Amino acid sequence: MENYRVKWMRARDSQPMVSAVSYDLPSAEHRKADLEAEGATDIEIVKVQPGQ
Repeated sequence: MENYRVKWMRARDSQPMVSAVSYDLPSAEHRKADLEAEGATDIEIVKVQPGQ
């Protein structure tokens, strides 16, 4: 299984954030959509190695 993390800039204070958990690709895309709805910017899905 390939693992992904989501990186984004938090809307309220432009703080860079990264997901604390790894996702499969469909789940990462769902999380991205949730973040877009919250107003986050610079959202990026990044492939990571297992255990990272």
